[in-house]
Amino acid sequence: MKQHYLHYVAVWISAALVCFINPSKAQHITVGGQSMRIEAGINFGPTFFLGDLGGNRGVGTTFIKDVNLELTKLMKGGFVVFYPTDWLGFRVAGQYTHVAGRDDIISTKGEDELWRKQRNLDFKSDMWEAYAAIEFYPTLFLNRGSDEVPRYQPYGFIGGGIFKFDPMGSIADSRGIKTWHRLHPLRTEGQGMAEYPEKKPYKLTQFNIPMGAGVKILLTERMNTSFELLYRKTFTDYIDDVSTSYIDPDMFDVYLNPQQALIARQIHDKTMGIITPGINRYEPGTQRGNSKNMDAYFSFLIKFGFKLGPLENSPGYRERRQTRCPHFY
Repeated sequence: MKQHYLHYVAVWISAALVCFINPSKAQHITVGGQSMRIEAGINFGPTFFLGDLGGNRGVGTTFIKDVNLELTKLMKGGFVVFYPTDWLGFRVAGQYTHVAGRDDIISTKGEDELWRKQRNLDFKSDMWEAYAAIEFYPTLFLNRGSDEVPRYQPYGFIGGGIFKFDPMGSIADSRGIKTWHRLHPLRTEGQGMAEYPEKKPYKLTQFNIPMGAGVKILLTERMNTSFELLYRKTFTDYIDDVSTSYIDPDMFDVYLNPQQALIARQIHDKTMGIITPGINRYEPGTQRGNSKNMDAYFSFLIKFGFKLGPLENSPGYRERRQTRCPHFY
């Protein structure tokens, strides 16, 4: 599956290059008959998950307060950007990362987080994504027409993309050894069961809206590095397979095979009696997650870009040409 999705991303980016680039003139890369600068590169950096599971002390939120640094994984990817002007770019990118959440690591300093810790759920998932976005450089826009090229170039961007996930949850045996199981087929909250018509099955491939800001630093006329915050707004609350309420565990025997039903009974409710001593199961209908807030994830990236093609159309090249000593014949 991983190799298949990587192949899909590579084909998608390659198709964009084939469709939009016309290297018919040896000195220029053209798009629609117009010169365009093209940049390609790689990026990597930590990714943080924001969902129902995990978090820190107090009421759960949807941003930095509930980041669990101990679950952070490295994101890796590549990108191509088309620049019709110095201040506007069209980016296509593909990348891989990993997200996770665990209730048992929440610090216990108050009742708000104790309810989440008592829930005692966890998940992990690989994440594959591809997206397209528009980049805007405000300082270059305000100074358009100038031959002076600032070394530091702040920018913002927004776009649209797709991502694929597949959450897994754990069961620990009496020795504390964990085994991991795919959660989507187990219908842990009754998705697709006639007894819970409001709970629809969720799709493992979803749309998102990538957005963020960064600053590009020119190293040479061809090479640059960027520091970027990349946030993804999603339209699903099931990246961690937790959203609504607990169901009657007897329903697992109706809709799943015996092996799946056994796993689902153990994995959908792993309550520990922290607040209510002696409790080991919640009644059906008890709140399990918060469906009002969709899941999200964000990354802090370091990017390295390389300008493709000739440099004749770059501002730095024009400035150098204008200041070159004249020739006499």
